[in-house]
Amino acid sequence: MGLHQYIRNLVFLLTLSFSTQVVAQEKKVAPTTPELFKEIEKMDTLLFDAFNNQNMAQFKPLFTEDLEWYQDNGGLIPYETVFENLENTFKKEDKLTRQLVKGSLEVHPIKDYGAIQIGVHQFRHIENGKEEIGTFKFVMLWKKTNDKWQISRVISYDH
Repeated sequence: MGLHQYIRNLVFLLTLSFSTQVVAQEKKVAPTTPELFKEIEKMDTLLFDAFNNQNMAQFKPLFTEDLEWYQDNGGLIPYETVFENLENTFKKEDKLTRQLVKGSLEVHPIKDYGAIQIGVHQFRHIENGKEEIGTFKFVMLWKKTNDKWQISRVISYDH
């Protein structure tokens, strides 16, 4: 192979490599509309207003019955256990409250299903006379059926 052919092959390979990198970096993400963002933000507020007020009658219907709740240090927690644990939490004197960390909310559509909610939240309670604050990351899958939003999957991590 002559020098001219070698250079031509090298240029071809570099061009191919560059074009492959450009294609690989291109995002094909479905855009989040302001309306969807506001809907999920509203649902988050409804969910945790019910939680903070320890209102299980309002809280529980916001989840599908096939709920899967994953926690980094607790594994997969089944539907029944999630609500048994919350009932026990609500009975404690040290009231646990949750607040979404401002600016952390992300919402992404899921075609023909609903939306992904990603964020950071803080849980607060009084322990031994002192306020304890835990900051955690989460992902929730919201399913929309007949204009009704419910959470079908929760991933809670970074505990």
